[in-house]
Amino acid sequence: MKIVFMGTPAYAVPTLDALVEAGHEVLWVVAQPDKPSGRGQALQAPPTVERARALGIPTRQPKALRSGPFPGNLRALGADVGVVVAYGRILTPELLQAPRLGCVNGHGSLLPAWRGAAPMQWSLLSGDAETGVTTMLMDEGLDTGDMLLREAISIGEDETFTQLSARLAALTASLMVRTLAALDGLTPTPQDHSLATHARPLTKDDGRLDWTRPARALKDQVRALELWPGTFCGRGGEVIKVKRARVVEGEGAPGAVIEANERLVVACGAGALEIVEAQAPNKRAVGARDFINGARVRAGEVWT
Repeated sequence: MKIVFMGTPAYAVPTLDALVEAGHEVLWVVAQPDKPSGRGQALQAPPTVERARALGIPTRQPKALRSGPFPGNLRALGADVGVVVAYGRILTPELLQAPRLGCVNGHGSLLPAWRGAAPMQWSLLSGDAETGVTTMLMDEGLDTGDMLLREAISIGEDETFTQLSARLAALTASLMVRTLAALDGLTPTPQDHSLATHARPLTKDDGRLDWTRPARALKDQVRALELWPGTFCGRGGEVIKVKRARVVEGEGAPGAVIEANERLVVACGAGALEIVEAQAPNKRAVGARDFINGARVRAGEVWT
């Protein structure tokens, strides 16, 4: 098939590679514009653009999707199908209809669960036992299109966002190749919209730990938000970043440090959270024992 591929982050690269390896002709790779990165804030191309250049595939990074030359150029391209994986922008009806067969999206959840921008994070935040990937025919809604294929995987008890994202990126690649191979014979299945849940975009405040919540919920928060925004709490006038944690037995007032020797344990609304790795302001992240010694943590102090 002649494909226009739309995707931006590293998560989308395995699908691009899989399409090329399957023998499809990728006419364009479309991604978001370059963004400043690093201390020098130099412009950095998205991972999909860098990969496309290595593969010799033309790239497009339009700033405007509704106006300018991009919509007309896409129509004139003559693509059979658009493949969309984590592009990060809403496509207009005109763009969705530009390829002959429309656009197929690979979404990182078992739709209609977790429609939206952060499905993997919200699946982890909610303590889900399983998730997966759904391929669907895109319509004007936000992840509301008819489903083509779905495949589920179990989520590990301590699996982090980084680990889950890598597995779902690989599954998306495999499922998309299978979807395109069977596209003519697949019967699209409408979603049950009454069962939909929504994975809204994350904010920095989503990373704040509320010690009145159960320890299990806080552990899920730490593993879900490890890359952004991270998880944090207050200690006196300082902000402490919690990098890794696990659930342990323990009782006390929520936020009270109940152990600060070999282990660093904070009481929660139910159970307790052992902080395995933490970071003080202007310091590097360290293991619990080094953090206790460096920050002079004492049992009985209360974190907020």
